[in-house]
Amino acid sequence: MGIIAWLVVGGLAGWIASMIMGKNEQMGLVANIIVGIIGAFIGGFVMNAIGGNGDMTGINIGSILVAVLGAVILLGILKLIKK
Repeated sequence: MGIIAWLVVGGLAGWIASMIMGKNEQMGLVANIIVGIIGAFIGGFVMNAIGGNGDMTGINIGSILVAVLGAVILLGILKLIKK
């Protein structure tokens, strides 16, 4: 994926994950992109570990769902650490 695709998928995934985890008001655009990109790596690892397809192949629903899964996991871990 190109850098633009990483930014778009990361931003969407981070934004969706922040809404799921109830942190939407606390996170800005840059934080959403960072969480989404890191979440894409985590989601890809998790999907490959359970036998699914964690390949990020561009801007599509599958890539966004994998990134959202990873971003939710990342935000959950950060929430546990902050407590």
